[in-house]
Amino acid sequence: MSLWDQAKAELIDIIEWSDAASDTLVWRFPRLVNEIKNGAQLIVRQAQAAVFVNQGTVADLFTPGAHTLTTRNLPVLSTLLGWKYGFESPFKSEVYFANTRNFTNLKWGTRNPIIVSDPEFGPVRLRSYGTYVMRVSDPVRFIKEIVGTSGQFTLNEVSDQLRNLIVTRFSDLLGESKIPVLALAGNYNELSRYLTEKIAPEFQEYGLEVTKLLVENISLPLEVEQALDKKSSMGIIGNLDNFLKFQSANALESAASNPGGSAAAGIGMGMGFAMAQQLGSLAPEKPQGQQAEQHPPPLPEGETQYFVGKNGKKAGPFNQQVIFDYIKKGAITRETLMWKAGMTGWEAMGSFSEFETVLRATPPPLPE
Repeated sequence: MSLWDQAKAELIDIIEWSDAASDTLVWRFPRLVNEIKNGAQLIVRQAQAAVFVNQGTVADLFTPGAHTLTTRNLPVLSTLLGWKYGFESPFKSEVYFANTRNFTNLKWGTRNPIIVSDPEFGPVRLRSYGTYVMRVSDPVRFIKEIVGTSGQFTLNEVSDQLRNLIVTRFSDLLGESKIPVLALAGNYNELSRYLTEKIAPEFQEYGLEVTKLLVENISLPLEVEQALDKKSSMGIIGNLDNFLKFQSANALESAASNPGGSAAAGIGMGMGFAMAQQLGSLAPEKPQGQQAEQHPPPLPEGETQYFVGKNGKKAGPFNQQVIFDYIKKGAITRETLMWKAGMTGWEAMGSFSEFETVLRATPPPLPE
């Protein structure tokens, strides 16, 4: 066998790409001195396209299927080369395979907050993130505009540019939409659709197509979220007086079941007095010359109810069992002022005979 026959036999006559990587967009077929034998077999699989480039010029494009490379099915390349050496001579050309499948679950998000003007909160900083799906729709343009002469081009090499493009257009869209912050969650679908339509032409300039884009979340700064939580809580509470009574009952129940001793009970009582003080500050001021009511209003008939006085403020009403619990915890002592219906004034708790038994069974507070 002559030297030419050996070299001719070594020429690759099957050109294909089995994509082993999940993030490869374009792959250049390797061959010895760029020579492809006339009559070679080209295998283009589903979701692939083969682009022939000759001396920097795109010559031919092949879609999925099996192709025999001859001068009859390479008209552009044949014209470029002239085939001066005859049909059996090898030709030199670079073959690029483009991956045209959909690349899913690609991430985008704002690295820095977007400042928008909200009619209720004023200037607000927003962050957002989502996903998108894209594919190579025009392999020839993509190779010309993005890939160049790279032998292998992966998704990571273009994802940053695409993400920056999405974030820029989203920031512009969010500012122009004038949607109130509290209404953004109900407009995710509309924002996703508008954003897709807005960036589609710019992706097409690169030979790419955005098949789906989703806005998954638009988040507020932590301090704004806390303010919204407080506003929602006050809306749910409604009647402040009922809320304070509810909170007092919860504090009493927690103190009675907490074995932590008088400290826990004292904290519960402190909360009750503090809430009573806040409630008193919300009441309208009495006109000058009019004396404030010195005694609580009479209670309906039934179980005896007690009021507890401390630092000029009153808390209650409490039933006997609750007072028993506070005495056992040390939150109420003999010197604590109390009042019940029928009394003309406040008296020390030690003068209430109904609590004498529990007082004797409860040790006095430890000295400080």
